[in-house]
Amino acid sequence: MLLIVIDLVVVLCLLAQLAIAGYFLYLLYWLADLPRAEGAAAPLPDELPRVLVQIPVYNEPMVVERAIRAAGSLDWPRDRLNIQVLDDSTDLTSDIAQHAVARLQREGIEASHIRRRDRIGFKAGALAAGMALCDAPYVAVFDADFVPPGDWLRRAMAALLAAPRAAFVQTRIEWGNGDRNWLTRAQRLMQDAHFAVEQDVRARRGVPFQFNGTGGIWRRAAVEEAGGWSHDTLSEDLDLVLRTHLEGWDGVFLMEPHVTGELPQQLGDFGAQQSRWSKGFVQVARKLLPRVWSSGWRGEAKLVTTVALGQQLIFPVLAIGIAALVLSMIGHGQLLPLFGSLLWIWLILMLIVLFGMTWGAYHRLKRGGLLDYLATAATVPALIVYLAAANAGAIVAAALGRKTEFRRTPKTGT
Repeated sequence: MLLIVIDLVVVLCLLAQLAIAGYFLYLLYWLADLPRAEGAAAPLPDELPRVLVQIPVYNEPMVVERAIRAAGSLDWPRDRLNIQVLDDSTDLTSDIAQHAVARLQREGIEASHIRRRDRIGFKAGALAAGMALCDAPYVAVFDADFVPPGDWLRRAMAALLAAPRAAFVQTRIEWGNGDRNWLTRAQRLMQDAHFAVEQDVRARRGVPFQFNGTGGIWRRAAVEEAGGWSHDTLSEDLDLVLRTHLEGWDGVFLMEPHVTGELPQQLGDFGAQQSRWSKGFVQVARKLLPRVWSSGWRGEAKLVTTVALGQQLIFPVLAIGIAALVLSMIGHGQLLPLFGSLLWIWLILMLIVLFGMTWGAYHRLKRGGLLDYLATAATVPALIVYLAAANAGAIVAAALGRKTEFRRTPKTGT
């Protein structure tokens, strides 16, 4: 009886992984079928609106000054721009930020250094507190390690203003340390697939896609209609995206302009970051999937959103499936023919997904030659296995409703 249960677990785990592979095959199908919208950018109106730029900071001494300086260099009328450094730091970051903000003020830029009494709500709490102090109708958000080019605000705002029912605009993220080591190259490859395939396709298909927490602009009216920033999950940005979509808003994704950020350079930092993201996705699924399925969304949007949120379960499913398969082989004294066939199907689909998702993005963004691509792509499965082992327990705990504290990813200013 126990062996039958183990075999059933193997089958269910394989079927779950095949279902998630189906999501990526859906993306690849529409990537090939949909024409890219590469038309001329929409013009800005003569009367530009006021924009609030928020930079949430927590113990970021290596990058905070650069972030503040970049925000002050954005090409936007000075009387229509307000910059907030939302500083919850407990180290020398606050002194650096205060001096950097003072320099902007001497240049005639409206900038403020905002300190809270506590870190209630972490990043979401800081963003909400800052919005309460300024009534600008548009709010740009940059994490402390992200640097926009000077024309970023004009180009992103033009796209947002041209789409009156867009709650936000999200721009692609580039990585300043993407070539630092094998780990950053692997991450960049996966992130390129996320932006150049997943984000781009979902946006063009008109289904909800992710706000990445930085490098984007929110429309205040949409944020307020959806109930504002919430801090009951670790993915406050994804939470807000779905709540605005449930209120009838949508989003805009831009490959260009991009912002430049920093990837974790150590395996432990990468694992902690991915754990936080995975737990956040699962928490948002617990919170909002019932509302998604009871909404008036079309079936494609409901299904894609469900699988996209559930794809984080690939890590515990993979770990459990491997363990169950080993036990099954021990119990039967062999690999069952059915499992052998399913494993071959699984391997073929995973290779299609891996190379289909990453090669198109790698080529589109002109990252390098075929040999460099293959060398980088070969490291991605090892990272997936690492995440399955390192984060499976935390993801299951999040699915069961266990709350965990926000843990930041250290930045070096590379």
